[in-house]
Amino acid sequence: MSKKTIGFTLNGRPVSMDVEPRTTLLRALRDYGVTSVKRGCEEGECGTCTVILDGKLQKSCMVLAQEAEGREVLTAEGLVSRDGKLHPVQQAFIEEGAIQCGFCTPGMVLAVYDLLKRNPNPTDEEMKVALSGNLCRCTGYEGIFRAVRKAAKLMSAGA
Repeated sequence: MSKKTIGFTLNGRPVSMDVEPRTTLLRALRDYGVTSVKRGCEEGECGTCTVILDGKLQKSCMVLAQEAEGREVLTAEGLVSRDGKLHPVQQAFIEEGAIQCGFCTPGMVLAVYDLLKRNPNPTDEEMKVALSGNLCRCTGYEGIFRAVRKAAKLMSAGA
């Protein structure tokens, strides 16, 4: 198959890559060196490949790379500030022990980031709904819920 050059914004920076027509955004990002986007179920069920595409959560395994042409893609790496400071959501995950094996963490972080952008003070039920597209096999979710609450406080305090 012939490759096509696509261009899009990745974590605030323009990128260009050659992809085959059937290449998923997940595969393209991994091949480009983005390590936070994980290959899990490849069926849009587990959330390990979650990105934010033009401001909306998206499972990158369900999107063809060509669909990213001219769009903005945000991964967990893109939440880190230019000076290397972690985003409050990332910091809260560390401080609240919401990371165990770490496989689901980038997708969870993006889901929490998205939730808190839309709703700075979510209820427990709203947290459960927002995280329902991301599976974790290690934490039991309580640490993640604590991290959401902490991140909400940090973000409302302007951290």
